[in-house]
Amino acid sequence: MKRRPAPPVNDDDRQLFRDAIGEIRRFDEAAPAPAASKPAPYPHMFDADEAAVPGELLDLAFDPAVLEIGEELSFLRDGYSPKLLRQLKRGQFSIQDDLDLHQMNAAAAQVEIINFLAEVQHEGLRCVRIIHGKGLRSRAAGPVLKGITDRMLRRRDDVIAFASARPAFGGTGAVVVLLRQK
Repeated sequence: MKRRPAPPVNDDDRQLFRDAIGEIRRFDEAAPAPAASKPAPYPHMFDADEAAVPGELLDLAFDPAVLEIGEELSFLRDGYSPKLLRQLKRGQFSIQDDLDLHQMNAAAAQVEIINFLAEVQHEGLRCVRIIHGKGLRSRAAGPVLKGITDRMLRRRDDVIAFASARPAFGGTGAVVVLLRQK
């Protein structure tokens, strides 16, 4: 069905409309209604994950303690108090950024570690985490990325200390690194 255009309005029609309506009064523009405040975010998935843990632990086909067994990394540069390393191992420093090396080969991991540490030094960060993995798929040589991470961090002058992360933050599959501030 086609729509026909509206007929043009002539001056007599306009005057007739104004006479029928009468005098008009303009309203002041009202301010827009304030936006309703949004509810604070709530981590529903965190609660669901935490609630699922006891059941999952009963269904595991392996002993989780076996995964944590492995050489813990720790290093403290000469001239610093051993208390600093203890604090790092206890998780008393806030992790400000992290790097995940999973799925990288040795060459790519070395480049990423160098770039990551340069970036966080430039940003002035003091404590970071490098996730190297536990080397569960490594051959008899052991965890490759873990060894590379250990050797590289020991050689850097800007690294004050590092230690394997607490279990909740990756355990022996990650290191927490304390950097010298510039």
